[in-house]
Amino acid sequence: MDAIKKVVIPVAGWGTRSLPASKNIPKEMLPIYNKPVIQYVVEEAQHSGIENVVFVTNRDKSVIEDHFDYNLQLENVLERAGKLDKLAVVRGVAEMVNIMAVRQKKQLGLGHAVLCAESIIANDPFAIMVGDDLMFGGTPGIKQLIDVAVAENMSVVGVMEVAPDKVNKYGIIDASEISPGVFRVKNLVEKPACDQAPSRYAIVGRYVLKPEIFKYLKEVKPGHGGEIQLTDALQGLAKNDGMLAVKMSGIRFDAGDWSEYLAANIYFGLQDEDLHYELLDKLKNFVQFK
Repeated sequence: MDAIKKVVIPVAGWGTRSLPASKNIPKEMLPIYNKPVIQYVVEEAQHSGIENVVFVTNRDKSVIEDHFDYNLQLENVLERAGKLDKLAVVRGVAEMVNIMAVRQKKQLGLGHAVLCAESIIANDPFAIMVGDDLMFGGTPGIKQLIDVAVAENMSVVGVMEVAPDKVNKYGIIDASEISPGVFRVKNLVEKPACDQAPSRYAIVGRYVLKPEIFKYLKEVKPGHGGEIQLTDALQGLAKNDGMLAVKMSGIRFDAGDWSEYLAANIYFGLQDEDLHYELLDKLKNFVQFK
């Protein structure tokens, strides 16, 4: 498989899990510490060698694209004020990667969102990163998949082990381990009942796929609400072309879950040496540590 230089990031959803905060602000632009959620995702892609980011967006979310563009008025203000460190930060965001966008004109599921990007992806292998899932650790999350996909010339999905009572919230793989942390996927089951799940390994919003996925997406029959599920297309890809899964290392936060979103803010606040002790002192005022 050739090097992965393109990533599709679907951002067209309504963000209902984040209401009312996401009523007029895209959930992807909600801040975690001092950056919006989407910037962490793009940084992970950038640190993994990806150069081209394709946002699958809608008419109300142009602010996401704007975030990765120059803001000349703000930059002039910072330059005149001599705030050159902040100027470097905002310019750096605009220079991270190449940004492209396509519209998902109807909200018809993750599979449909990926299909909207077909004309840009063309015949190249590519990554998919779901913005709700944030991955942090030594090796960037999507790079863990890229390394295996390129070495084995196969599509790869990222998985993490979840509690038995959580399997009904995820796509779960049926797979056999072929080397430490790497699995050959036999099947994928979308949100199985807790007592019927083939494993506890859940797909967590990171994929590296061959362009053949588009053929299977076009064959998927729409389900509830007319949605085209990516998991259904992945089943065909796994069966006919082969697929691997990689158990991802690092810390994961689901930014659409309020407890994890808030935990992520605290986590990054504690990484800041200037805030660390002050933040701890404030937390001690209303949290009983054992």
